[in-house]
Amino acid sequence: MTVLQDRLARLLRPTGATATISRSADSAEVAELLTSHEFLNATAILASQLGRDVKDVQAEAALYVREMAVSHVPAVVRVWHALSAWMVRGFQVVIDDDELANLRALDRDHALIFLISHRSYLDQFSFPPRLVQGGITPTFGLAGANLNFFPLGTFARRNGFIPVRRATGDIPAYRVALRAVVGRMVSTGRNLVWSIEGGRTRTGKLRPPRYGLLKYVTDAVESVQSEKTLAVPVSILFDQLPLHEVKLMVEESRGLPKRPENARWLFSYARGLRHRLGRIYINFGAPVPLYERMVALRDEGLNDRQVVERLALDICHRLNQTTPVTATAAVCVAMLGEDRALTLDEVCATVAPLARYLKARGWPVAGGADLTDRATVSQTLHDLVGSGVLTCYSEGPTTVWGIGDDQHLIVAVYRNSAIHVLVMRAIAEIALLAIVQTPGATKRTGWEKALAVRELLKFDFFFAGRDEFADELWREFAIMTGRDQDPNAPVDVEEATRSLGESELMVAHLVLRPFVDAYRVVAAELVNLGCSGPGIDEQELLTRCLRLGRQWSLQHRITEESVSGEMFATALKMARHRGLLDSDASAAEIADRRAALETELDGLQRSIDELARMRRNSVQV
Repeated sequence: MTVLQDRLARLLRPTGATATISRSADSAEVAELLTSHEFLNATAILASQLGRDVKDVQAEAALYVREMAVSHVPAVVRVWHALSAWMVRGFQVVIDDDELANLRALDRDHALIFLISHRSYLDQFSFPPRLVQGGITPTFGLAGANLNFFPLGTFARRNGFIPVRRATGDIPAYRVALRAVVGRMVSTGRNLVWSIEGGRTRTGKLRPPRYGLLKYVTDAVESVQSEKTLAVPVSILFDQLPLHEVKLMVEESRGLPKRPENARWLFSYARGLRHRLGRIYINFGAPVPLYERMVALRDEGLNDRQVVERLALDICHRLNQTTPVTATAAVCVAMLGEDRALTLDEVCATVAPLARYLKARGWPVAGGADLTDRATVSQTLHDLVGSGVLTCYSEGPTTVWGIGDDQHLIVAVYRNSAIHVLVMRAIAEIALLAIVQTPGATKRTGWEKALAVRELLKFDFFFAGRDEFADELWREFAIMTGRDQDPNAPVDVEEATRSLGESELMVAHLVLRPFVDAYRVVAAELVNLGCSGPGIDEQELLTRCLRLGRQWSLQHRITEESVSGEMFATALKMARHRGLLDSDASAAEIADRRAALETELDGLQRSIDELARMRRNSVQV
């Protein structure tokens, strides 16, 4: 807040305002917040901006503060922990005791901001209770207000869960209240937890981050210059998600409306959790010292918005780095790669190259599973059959497993939980192919192609900075060419051709194809819009993309998993960034840009098709 804003707030603040805001029923913490200098100034400034009476704005914001008032009631906490254990009864929760011990030491004199990957409603039942059991100070969770219904919301608020509304664009007083609540918690050193994605993933991969709550936290950290606030990335990963939940996620991804949560929904959801579905893996990334990192980013010349975005991307990158590969994901990679029924030997032979690649990368496998172990693969296949994701046919001479009817998207959800591990490998394949196909190509040709793919997909994947991205690309080149990593070593056409032709693991068609296909659908619909003028109805455009995508999927022009509302929405972000939606440019220039995107995507699809053909020719399953 500037000095001018502070003076304006003091002038606008009416005498006796605090007496009308506070109520005798308010807790001590709520009363202290409502009478604080920060709250009164913020609401006074908002009243000036809106042209409203200060008392009215402060009274409205106070109602929202009370709505977000939560606590930890010991008796309720005990009941909540018992409920949580019952809700996750179908799983074994796996958490590293050494990592918990490190966090316990930090917790003594730091405020810990846990930022989780959100895959299931069970996240809130599996994670916060384990922290308390591990000796960590209880957290205050920021959860969607869609779950604030009786009796769940009543118990949750007394267990530290703050119900947060999502659509608040037309409620500025609510945003002021939320900022005040979060700011007070940060300044008093409370532990917080929320999903940095803002909602459950519908595709299985980490979603783009939401910046609102993180902005409130960073503002508070900066205002008190807190060097004791750490952001802790938390990966929560399931062997299998509750089947009824993942089915609903797939339906929502296809454009069906989200069903409202209520007491009947909770009963139905809990009833569907009786099946054993494996493990829940909780892993922690390296903590980010927020104030130190913010100072460094500001020294680079970044503004407020850029600082928050960079922090969010850093956290998401660390979150991906700490997410292991499950045996379920590995088997689903194999099943989607072949897209036909496979014997156990064939599944093992398809998973083995991935296992060797993970070992070369030093990437962990969830639970320390051995992906080259026949028994591990067999058990995973049986588990997926048990949940209906795969089918098993054993009436012939040899038992075979295949993807169940209408289960491709669910298999893709599990495959995508490991997609962050494979994306650089896929880009390296595209880069090497560019060297092969370009006359007179050099290693720089591959580098430029890799940068182009990175730029195209940067709204879907969390890439490292340019220098680190280069290091990752050269490392992949080194793995594929079978020689030591050397960024200065040339890669000629002959070596690139040999590396692709002899590679036992080709993943571009699995990793990149679904996203490129989804982008291609959006590009086609943008071209079809023609010179439609400003004011594109993006919801209607998404509906059109779902219809065209379904048609192309039936024609086998694109993969079935590409027909996803979430993937189309991300493609629209890319299009908006490129000035393909509402823009100051002329209609003719926008049309040219849209056509250029179509051409770029067509070329990328051809490259992916060629890599898939090379894989079929070189790999004998």
